[in-house]
Amino acid sequence: MATDPMIQSFLGLETVIASPAMNQLLQHLHRVAQTDACVLIWGESGSGKEVVARAIHHFSVRSGQPWVDVNCGALPEHLMESELFGYEKGAFSGADSGKPGLFEMADAGTLFLDEIGELDPKMQVKLLRVLDRVPYYRLGGKKKISVNVRVLAATNQDLAAMIRTGRFRGDLYHRLSQVKVSVPPLRQRPEDILALAEFFLGQQNPGLELSPGALDRMLQHSWPGNVRELRNVLISSSIAALGNRIEATDLVLEGTHGPSEPDGERQTDNLEELERETILRVLRQTGSHQEKAASILGISTRTLSRKLKSYGLGRVNESCVS
Repeated sequence: MATDPMIQSFLGLETVIASPAMNQLLQHLHRVAQTDACVLIWGESGSGKEVVARAIHHFSVRSGQPWVDVNCGALPEHLMESELFGYEKGAFSGADSGKPGLFEMADAGTLFLDEIGELDPKMQVKLLRVLDRVPYYRLGGKKKISVNVRVLAATNQDLAAMIRTGRFRGDLYHRLSQVKVSVPPLRQRPEDILALAEFFLGQQNPGLELSPGALDRMLQHSWPGNVRELRNVLISSSIAALGNRIEATDLVLEGTHGPSEPDGERQTDNLEELERETILRVLRQTGSHQEKAASILGISTRTLSRKLKSYGLGRVNESCVS
C-alpha cells in the first residue's frame, strides 16, 4: 500500500492520490494530455471523472488557456443550444443583447462536457458538426464562427448500450472517444479510501481521528457513491462523533451492496437524500455562506447552487436550512 499520499490541485480542485491504480492513471493522463485528441472519461458516479478532466487540461499545452465546463443534463435542449453556441440580440424573447457560447469562451482551451449521455439527440447532431471543425452560427446569427477547442466528455452510462437502443449516436461516440479513460471505483482502491478519509476529516474537523474499528468498517464498505459518498459520510460522522474520535458506530453507511445489486435504485435514493441532508447541515454550520459551504463539501459554488435549486432553494438563508 502507498504510504505517502499525494495532494495535488487541478484548476483549484484538490485531489488525494495514494493507490497504485490512481498513480498509474495519473501517469497515463500525462501522456494523454500531450495530444489534442477528444477524450471520453467513463466512471461510476462520484468516482472522480471531473478531477481526471481537469488533470488533462492541467498537464496539456492548453493549460494557460480557458477551461470551460458544462453539465449536459442540467439544461433543456433549447437552453443547451444557446449555452453551447451563443446567441445574437433578438434571437428569442428576452435576448436583449448577444452572448458568446461556451465553445467561443473555450477557444484555444478545453471544453468539458459532463454527463454527455444526457445530451438530447438533436443536440448530438449539432455537437458532432462542431467537433468536425465545421463553422457554426450563433442562434439568430448571420456570421459563421470557427473555434479551436479540445473537447473532453464524461459519463457514467453505458453509451454502447445507448447506441443499440438509438439513444446515442454512434458517430458522435466514436468522435468523442478517440481516447478512452476509465476511472476505477473507490472500492477498488483501498489506499485512497484511507487517504481521502484523513483529508476530508482534516477539512471538516482537524481535531478528530478515526478509530481502528471505523477504518476497518470503511474498508469493508463497497462505496456505491464513491468519493462523493465518502466525503458526505465523513462530514456526517464528524458531527455525530462524541469526543475526539470517530467510532465505527458513528459511520452512517447506506447499504452494504454494490450498485449492481437489485436494490441499487433504492441505495441511489438514499445516497441522494444523505447528500441533501449533508449539504443543508453544512450550510447551517456556515450561516448559509455558500462559498464556505462549497469549500467544506469539496464542490464548486456553481455545483452547490445547482443542487440547491434542485431542492427548491434558489436563494438560501438561515431559515431555509434550519
